[in-house]
Amino acid sequence: MKLIVGLGNPGLNFAQTRHNVGWLVLDELARRQAQTWRTSGNAEIVDVRLGGQKVMLVKPQTMMNASGRAVQPLLAYFKMTPADLLVVQDDLDSPFGLMKLRRGGRHGGQNGVRDIITRLGTETFDRLKIGISRPPAGRDPADWVLSRWAEDERATLTELVGLGAGAAELWITHGLAEAQGRYNSTDLRPKPPEELPTVAAEPSEAPREQG
Repeated sequence: MKLIVGLGNPGLNFAQTRHNVGWLVLDELARRQAQTWRTSGNAEIVDVRLGGQKVMLVKPQTMMNASGRAVQPLLAYFKMTPADLLVVQDDLDSPFGLMKLRRGGRHGGQNGVRDIITRLGTETFDRLKIGISRPPAGRDPADWVLSRWAEDERATLTELVGLGAGAAELWITHGLAEAQGRYNSTDLRPKPPEELPTVAAEPSEAPREQG
């Protein structure tokens, strides 16, 4: 059995904020399996099967900073280890349009991950990190992560969420290394316009003398 946890904050006020991109990925996973969410303890959960394996999708309902309160009891109850866990999170340190999978590492200021590390007593679990970019100069990061997506980001966000769901599915069916190989090269950032080559002007003909 595996556990995929999407990080976010409960409530309509947070539904479309950058901090909740992990929930968007899990909602896409549940949609692909035609499953609806149900409440269990401190989380909303969905049970699915992928590649013949039972998988529990989890959206903690504890607020972001206490995400471990939902994750640790589920791992303990189902006798899973941190090796069975994938956490889908937003990542301030990656530009919007990038995502990457990794195993372990520090929390990087992501308070949901921080709490999971504290309650599990280890950093050694897998993460799917969705880039949301650093805020513009002068804007508080705490305010930025709770801001809503701009309209011109929506198309990229939809594509990124779909790719994130695909990465989580591949993590289940083929493992971390395979998922990294396929999805860590994801780059949906707008490409700068190509500059047209400069064409040298042909020398003009010398004026002809009138005879």
